[in-house]
Amino acid sequence: MVLAAFGIMAMLWALGGYLSWPKTMVWGLVALAYFAALGLQLVLPEGDATGLAIFGGVAGLVGAYSFGLAKLKARVPADSAPSQQGTFREAELERYARHIVLRELGGPGQKKLKQSKVLVIGAGGLGSPVLMYLAAAGVGTIGVIDDDVVEHTNMQRQVIHREDTIDMPKVQSAVKAMAALNPFITLRPYQRRLTEEIAEELFAEYDVIIDGTDNFETRYLSNRMAVKLGKPLISGALAQWEGQLSVFDVAKDGPCYQCIFPEAPAAGLAPSCSEAGVVGPLPGVIGTMMALEAVKLITGAGHVTRGEMLIYDGLYGESRKIKLARRDDCPICSALS
Repeated sequence: MVLAAFGIMAMLWALGGYLSWPKTMVWGLVALAYFAALGLQLVLPEGDATGLAIFGGVAGLVGAYSFGLAKLKARVPADSAPSQQGTFREAELERYARHIVLRELGGPGQKKLKQSKVLVIGAGGLGSPVLMYLAAAGVGTIGVIDDDVVEHTNMQRQVIHREDTIDMPKVQSAVKAMAALNPFITLRPYQRRLTEEIAEELFAEYDVIIDGTDNFETRYLSNRMAVKLGKPLISGALAQWEGQLSVFDVAKDGPCYQCIFPEAPAAGLAPSCSEAGVVGPLPGVIGTMMALEAVKLITGAGHVTRGEMLIYDGLYGESRKIKLARRDDCPICSALS
């Protein structure tokens, strides 16, 4: 009886395809045959509905999954530009499903991420989580600039690198990890130090700049170029157990980095991580929050830490925010006021 029921359903499906019946009609006839057979098995004295019930349960799960996937696809704008400019492959829809179902992001937000270009300065402690999470989030083009190579001392906190990439340039090691994580993005490694000669042309290619370096010379250079080009600059810093981050965006009337730090501290007052030490997970905490600020900047979701500084104390599990303001005498951005 059960085999006969499956045979009838298969015949109806094949006949519907051959005669080009509407899919709703075919599904209706198949469902009618299924429930008729299930009902007979339930009322017959020696009937066994187990096989039909299992089949129905599996078919229901497959149908629910297909329906859910179709709904997700429908939320992605159909007028997206080709390839890197916005069209999503089916594998990408599944990859970014948790973003697409977020009310604040959805398909339009994911499309903005795919079309965006972010430059990360430094592939070290802060750059590692920033790069990994930007790649995972689906930022379409990620540039990374660093002139250093991977060393054993990096392994304690720079999670984008691996034992087998020691002595490899950090940008190449980072690109290798990001490509393995997400094959649907464009990666641009710049194996060099950021200098005055290349900064302006390089920054002009990107929408958001993220500074994860540990030296003030590069921080001030990044700030000058970001202000000059009107690019938002996400900056982070670490010291032992404490980290801080802020979004400097003069195009949105925020202060610049040099408004807050007019000049570099005297030698010895701000020791590097190699001199003072840094707890391993701290760069992950701050770097991940920097990546989150980039996602919010690009998509317009939520509140961006613009005109504020978030300070996190890992030793005592405390965080606080302080307001930041422009300085009228800032040599970098005061002329824009």
